[in-house]
Amino acid sequence: MAPRPDALRPHYQRFLAPGRVLLTGHSHQAWPDVAWQGVERALEDAATHADDKWGPAFEAADAVRAAVARWVGGRPEQVALAINTHELVCRFLSALDLRARPHLVTTTGEFHSITRQLRRLDEQGLVQVTFVPAEPVATLADRLGAAVTERTAAVLASTVLFETSSVVPGLPALVARARGLGAEVLLDAYHAFGVLPFTLDTLGARDAFLVGGGYKYAQWGEGNCFLVVPPREFRPVLTGWFAGFGHLSQRQDGVGYGPSGAEAFAGSTYDPVSHYRARAVIEFFQAQGLTAEALREISLRQTQRLLDGLLGLELATPSAPEARAGFVAVRAPDAPALAKALAAGGILTDARGDRLRLGPAPYLLDAELDRGVEAVRRLLARRGGA
Repeated sequence: MAPRPDALRPHYQRFLAPGRVLLTGHSHQAWPDVAWQGVERALEDAATHADDKWGPAFEAADAVRAAVARWVGGRPEQVALAINTHELVCRFLSALDLRARPHLVTTTGEFHSITRQLRRLDEQGLVQVTFVPAEPVATLADRLGAAVTERTAAVLASTVLFETSSVVPGLPALVARARGLGAEVLLDAYHAFGVLPFTLDTLGARDAFLVGGGYKYAQWGEGNCFLVVPPREFRPVLTGWFAGFGHLSQRQDGVGYGPSGAEAFAGSTYDPVSHYRARAVIEFFQAQGLTAEALREISLRQTQRLLDGLLGLELATPSAPEARAGFVAVRAPDAPALAKALAAGGILTDARGDRLRLGPAPYLLDAELDRGVEAVRRLLARRGGA
């Protein structure tokens, strides 16, 4: 049985200020109080060991890799880490042979870390990018697959769309078609990780790349992004010195890479505090029984309560449980202004275009969800939107 919100709340005292409702579970969830202990441990190790702190720091990083591997059904040595997904996506792009295959396929529903970079490359004429419309989501994987040719270097697509919380079906067939034509596949699982159970097998992604992070549902905070690398050899052009960490004492004429596929996508010196914080939260989740299945159970119940309360409004999120992930989006012409007005009343949400996003979290009470719904309805009624 999943933990009850009222049993979890005592562990989140630093974030759960009186009168504030954090409907930001899809973006920035509250951190449990143990996160502070993780940060303190990082400071203590730095003060105690100085430059020798990297041994303990790498142990924290290994704990993050292990947690990612458990979630996706992979191996820790497949997991490369970085402070953000953009850094990992750029390393991924630099590992492609874009001279021989100067075509990329993606959707119009990708997050900015992918969309902005691909549009800029396309503007410069360095690649040709096909942007496949994200809607209707039911046929998205098929339409992405149809856009792949023998000139395509890679397909980049989300497993859950960040604007609507729609789960993208049919991804195993997309991966199979793209790989059959020699194209790489990068699946963005950021809006699934920590709220929607999945594995490399369920995605058909054993031979694909998977990118995501713990900033949102996993409660790890900033600086905890990952790239799961298929077990093949890659030589990214954008390469940090950690990618050859094991060979630093050896004289090399060329550029060498580490023995694991993921090590080839490693970066350089970083601030390890994020991994200490994440490790503390990972251990807290394990102690509280916040498994993938428990998190999904909580999420489905909470998003259904939001959907029921918002019935009659123009919802962008699917109502079917198997079709939605961790938040609920409402269409509103002035969604950014609506989010600002809600924040003034102590209800924190956010907006993407004309969509107001409401994200529950395991520590939120039903009364808080209802308060958020009532405030949305009240403000929309004032604006003539309900």
